[in-house]
Amino acid sequence: MNTRAFGRDKIAISEVGLGCWQFGGNWGEMSVETAKSILRASLESGVAFLDTADVYGNGKSEEIIGSFLAEVNRDDVFVATKVGRKEVYPDKYSEYSIRNKIEESIQRLGIDALDLVQTHCVPTEIMRSGEIYEWLEKLVEAGKIKRFGASVESVEEGLMLIEQVPSLYSLQVIFNIFRQKPLEGLFPRAQEAGVGIIARVPLASGALSGKFTKASTFGESDHRNFNRDGAFFNVGETFAGVPFAKAIEFADELKELAPEGMRLSEMALRWILDSEAVSVVIPGASSEEQAVSNARVSELPRLDEKLVRAIREMYRDRISQFVRGVY
Repeated sequence: MNTRAFGRDKIAISEVGLGCWQFGGNWGEMSVETAKSILRASLESGVAFLDTADVYGNGKSEEIIGSFLAEVNRDDVFVATKVGRKEVYPDKYSEYSIRNKIEESIQRLGIDALDLVQTHCVPTEIMRSGEIYEWLEKLVEAGKIKRFGASVESVEEGLMLIEQVPSLYSLQVIFNIFRQKPLEGLFPRAQEAGVGIIARVPLASGALSGKFTKASTFGESDHRNFNRDGAFFNVGETFAGVPFAKAIEFADELKELAPEGMRLSEMALRWILDSEAVSVVIPGASSEEQAVSNARVSELPRLDEKLVRAIREMYRDRISQFVRGVY
C-alpha cells in the first residue's frame, strides 16, 4: 500500500482508505462480525484510514470501529469522523451542542482524541459564518481533536472554506468519473493551500463497480433504494446524482475502455488516485474480498494518457448533463 502526505502536517496515510457508512445499516443490514472482518481485512491489506460519522447508524459505525480499535494497535489506524447532522441540523448549532457531539464520538470510538473531525455537509450559511470552525479550533486547543476539516457538497463551498478558514486541514468531496468538476478549480487551490482531499462516493454507490444491471434492486433500508432522486438527502450521495439507468449505461460503456485484466471498479479507483491532489480515496466494502480488492488498486500503474482523455471527453460530452444535485 502506497502512502501520501496528508494535510498541513504531512502525516503519511494510506492512499486507499475505507468508507464506513455501510456499518450503520444505510446500505442494508450488516452484522458486527461482518463489519469487523472487513476492517481486519482492510488493515491487513495496508488500509490505515477509516472514515465514519456520528450519524451512520446513530453511532453504530463509530461503536464498531471503537471495538475494533481496542483489538489492534491504535497507532496503526487514522480515524476521520464527522459532526453536524443528527439533532443539530439544520439550525440548532451551538458551541455546547458541537462539543457534546464530539465527546459522544470520543466515547464511542474509545480514544483520547479524534484524529480528524469534519463538519458533515452543514448548511452553506453555517460554514460561511465561520463560528463552527472557531468552536472546533477551541477543541483542538483543549486536546479533544487533533485536526478539523469539512465534508462539502459543492466546489464553491470548498473554495470558500479554503479562503475563510486558515487552519482548515482537509476537504471531503464527491469525486469520481461521473463527477469531475473538482479537477477544474478546487483541487489546484487545495494543493496551493496545503489542504488535504478525501474523495468520497468513488464508485458512485456501486454503479461504477460494474456489478449492477438496470434490473438490480436494493433493500428497503438501502439509500440506493430510497434516495435515488434525493428525497432524503443530497442526491449526489446516491449514484453520484446520475439517474440509475443512465449510470448503468455509462458504466457498461466504461467497461469497454478498461485496460485488459482491469475491472471497471479498479479503473475507476485508479483514475481517482491518478490525481495528485487526492490524499485518500474512501471506497466502502460489503465483504472481505471487496476490501482486499479495493486496497490492491494502490499497486496498479497509472492509466495511460489516451484512456484518461477518453474518460474526460466522455464526462464532458455526455455524462455531465445528467449529473444532478448541488455540485
